[in-house]
Amino acid sequence: MAFAITQTCCSDATCVSVCPVNCIHPTPEERAFGSTEMLHIDPKSCIDCGACADACPVDAVLPVERLTGGQREYARINAAYYETEEHRPEQPVRGPVFHDWGAPSFDRVLPPDFGPLRVAVVGTGPAGMYAARDLLLHTPAEVTLIDRLPVAGGLVRYGVAPDHPSTKKAGESFARFLTHPRVRLCLGLEVGGGVTADELAAHHDAVIYAVGAQEARRLGVPGEDRPGSAAATEFVAWCNGHPDVAPDAFDLSADRVVVVGNGNVALDAARLLVSDPAALRGTPIAAHALAELRRGKVREVVVLGRRGPEHAAYTRTELLALKHLPGVNLIVDDHDPAVGSAIDEAAARDKAAALKDVRREAVDWSLPPTADGPRRIVFRFLSAPAEVCGEESVRAVRVTGTAGEVEIPAGLALRAVGHRGTPPAGLPFDESTGTVPHDRGRVTGRPGAYVVGWIKRGASGGIGANRVCATETVGSLLDDAVAGRLPTPTGSARAFRRLARRRGR
Repeated sequence: MAFAITQTCCSDATCVSVCPVNCIHPTPEERAFGSTEMLHIDPKSCIDCGACADACPVDAVLPVERLTGGQREYARINAAYYETEEHRPEQPVRGPVFHDWGAPSFDRVLPPDFGPLRVAVVGTGPAGMYAARDLLLHTPAEVTLIDRLPVAGGLVRYGVAPDHPSTKKAGESFARFLTHPRVRLCLGLEVGGGVTADELAAHHDAVIYAVGAQEARRLGVPGEDRPGSAAATEFVAWCNGHPDVAPDAFDLSADRVVVVGNGNVALDAARLLVSDPAALRGTPIAAHALAELRRGKVREVVVLGRRGPEHAAYTRTELLALKHLPGVNLIVDDHDPAVGSAIDEAAARDKAAALKDVRREAVDWSLPPTADGPRRIVFRFLSAPAEVCGEESVRAVRVTGTAGEVEIPAGLALRAVGHRGTPPAGLPFDESTGTVPHDRGRVTGRPGAYVVGWIKRGASGGIGANRVCATETVGSLLDDAVAGRLPTPTGSARAFRRLARRRGR
């Protein structure tokens, strides 16, 4: 009985490090790592030891014989990865001995007489917590965790859809570090508001900024600021009870919603809007969001893509999850022959191939969604938003494309077209990339300051991508410590604790 990796794979590669027969690929040593949507277990090499399942932080690894419903497709997906030369492991599968890749290691080791570093980590999402974990597990560092919000967790807490509890479990693997004896947790403290970057630097040997990409990209079309138009990430945060989003921020009384974007966040928003509220009741969804979904009248969500289905940004795993959503139909709007051709001609591994068994029809937008029967999600490709129409609130979204222009009536418009970083207080910032300029995590022109996560590399990569990213940054920090390149703090740890208590919310 082999194991298979399923939809919730976070690609942090913990499973790779514990596999005794090297049957999980791509590994962090291989070029394909970070570019595949998930990791894959070779069923021919798996020895059914279960080490990967025990190590997985998001419960994505399951025995093939126990897969049910839509999960059964993942047995085929895992096996298919190894069927072509292109995706074969770059290193041959070895015998039952542990391979070289394991826990993070660093080129520089602190000398025995080197005193413990005091390091501040700004942000308690995955990027910051991977960095903190590396410091706590591999050095005697004392770590100050800082977050502007009153609850730790960042993206895992507020950015992962509440109906993805397995993905949220990644936060549990970090939770033990929040109470680590060498950790001081400062919640409700904002850098740039409650405390300055210079004050942080004065009380710590080094500061790691893991502040993410907090700004949702805009559409740049007329009307996108009118009531009823918002970022899809704000909607997901509202569902998670984010303190910055008011409980009454969303009105779901319209029967149709338009989501602009073709990434996983767009699918998250669409899925939540058409899911049976009873099925969401057992998830960590906020009470106000669940109550509004129960009252709401949404029957149809239109997912707009500027380009064709072959260029969709969502992962096939998220699309597969929609196919098995109870009481929901998937439709591809057959408004342009190019859409159908792209799907029909797609090779088995192409993104568009995942839509081959999805029904196509030419949608008449003058007709309202049906009040009874299944709810539905309509994919409309080759359609760019031109205007969010309405007077006091959203009435429709006007789209243009190769087939002409059309107005899609809707009472809510959500944009899910990516994120970009905002300038962290006291640090240099590259407006063109939305990131902090750096060299392997070292902030340019500011000794002792480091970046990790989306503010370092841009808004790309999921939870697990931050593990390798954090390893690089922490390695640079330790290299600088050994070389004597870190500034000497002038304030004590006790003085900073007093400062944080005075300045925090």
